[in-house]
Amino acid sequence: MSRIGNKLVVIPAGVEVTQNGNDITVKGPKGELTRTFSADITMNVEGNEVTFTRPNDSKDMKTIHGTSRANFNNMVIGVSEGFQKALELIGVGYRAQLQGSKLVLNVGYSHPVEIDAPAGTTIEVPSNTSVIVKGIDKEVLGELAANIRGVRPPEPYKGKGIRYVGEFVRRKEGKTGK
Repeated sequence: MSRIGNKLVVIPAGVEVTQNGNDITVKGPKGELTRTFSADITMNVEGNEVTFTRPNDSKDMKTIHGTSRANFNNMVIGVSEGFQKALELIGVGYRAQLQGSKLVLNVGYSHPVEIDAPAGTTIEVPSNTSVIVKGIDKEVLGELAANIRGVRPPEPYKGKGIRYVGEFVRRKEGKTGK
């Protein structure tokens, strides 16, 4: 039994859902998202509630059922509220700055690393050691944040690197120096 797939998705005011075969478009105050869902899962819109049903209880149908509902829910949340991820730079001399829509990172390499923001996402740099990534598509936003973190992942000995805010980095002892 898929518990996620059986939950209702409540559509907030100002969000419009249109279905064209397997393609579902969600419009809201922040933007518009379109996604193609599996033909096996049926979507039922009743007022401001959406339910997803599957034809049988095979393992594949259960996984597609829960995933379809979760992806649709993320679309609704994205166009109504939006998503954001915050990253922090830890290390001596590590800094970030914004040049137009490009993020320029100085994180200990001999050259600055430039990252372009894909369409639909914005990058903010409130201070030179923190980066906030915002957008309406959770998948694209997570990938961009992971690419920024992947430039210099946190290392376990000194803790230097780029990490998500609130991320715990397990520290190692290192050499004793005897």
